[in-house]
Amino acid sequence: MTGKRFGPIKQAKLELFAKLQDKRIAEHRLRQLFWECTLRCNAACLHCGSDCRISSEFKDMPASDFLRVVDSLTPHVNPHTTFIIFTGGEPLMRRDLEKVGKELYKREYPWGMVTNGILLDRRRFDSLLASGIHTATVSLDGFREEHTWMRGHEKAFENASNAIRMMAQEPDFIFDVVTCVNQRNLPRLEEFKEYLLSLGARSWRIFTIFPVGRARQYPDLQLNNEQFTAVMDFIRKTRKEGRISLSYGCEGFLGGFEGEVRDHFYHCDAGVSIASVLADGSISACPSIRSKFYQGNIYRDDFWTVWNEGFGMYRDRSWARQGICADCKVFRYCRGNGMHLHDEEGKLLVCHYNRIVR
Repeated sequence: MTGKRFGPIKQAKLELFAKLQDKRIAEHRLRQLFWECTLRCNAACLHCGSDCRISSEFKDMPASDFLRVVDSLTPHVNPHTTFIIFTGGEPLMRRDLEKVGKELYKREYPWGMVTNGILLDRRRFDSLLASGIHTATVSLDGFREEHTWMRGHEKAFENASNAIRMMAQEPDFIFDVVTCVNQRNLPRLEEFKEYLLSLGARSWRIFTIFPVGRARQYPDLQLNNEQFTAVMDFIRKTRKEGRISLSYGCEGFLGGFEGEVRDHFYHCDAGVSIASVLADGSISACPSIRSKFYQGNIYRDDFWTVWNEGFGMYRDRSWARQGICADCKVFRYCRGNGMHLHDEEGKLLVCHYNRIVR
């Protein structure tokens, strides 16, 4: 079984899930809010969507501006079920994360961060724990050679590994490791899995890169269709083993692999339950989505009004029935793939379903 085709039982489950997604779209309850708290970064990742540098043309958003947005949400959401995630750039470049975290903790919002782990030593981690951090995602893209090539920092592998090891030693701390699979690290995935287990990692996510932005310059980042299918087979096999919780990212519909490489069927929650406040104040969904799809700006718009009255093109995806999606028989389940996979004109750049080798 290659994974592209699926039988009547799975199709029935997909149809039920699609109806549940219709309900979630209609309700659009905000569950995750990303804060792109800085565009500064201490790495130069080959696939960076933000093209971040150590010095950025955008100054960090004042914490007070973001907290005003949070306070404007509080009358409308349940803080206990609305998760706030710091992203960037590299969030640990900000020295006031703990201050912001404590303010969120006072307001009873759970919070976490996405980090490359380079700056996360024991002292900083203890400081974050004392400020109420709940979760973290750490990037690790293979062994030293592959990870250094990807991240452009000579201490990236060692420091990220140490960060994972520290997190694993905190029994109640929830974290996962995210890995960009590419031509260079694909041959050692099985070996790398064992390494993550040795560090104490319990949860692992894999994603792949499509050739836009900075990633277009590096052919080694791209997988051909056979390699992409092999990654899905690896994920399915690893999940059956049950030694580490592994899943594929939320990038696209995967046909017969649906229900086998994630804990759920594919859906894009951008603008449905996920929003973001970007470094310049733009209101978006996932931070990696292009500016064409921004819905407003906190410096001129009320966030909650935008959340309720905007995001129309996220929730009604009928416009995505164009190009290769026009006559697709699985559009009901896919809805045109993730918003970040569309260019500024709305054209779909990559169809994951079509990457599965029959």
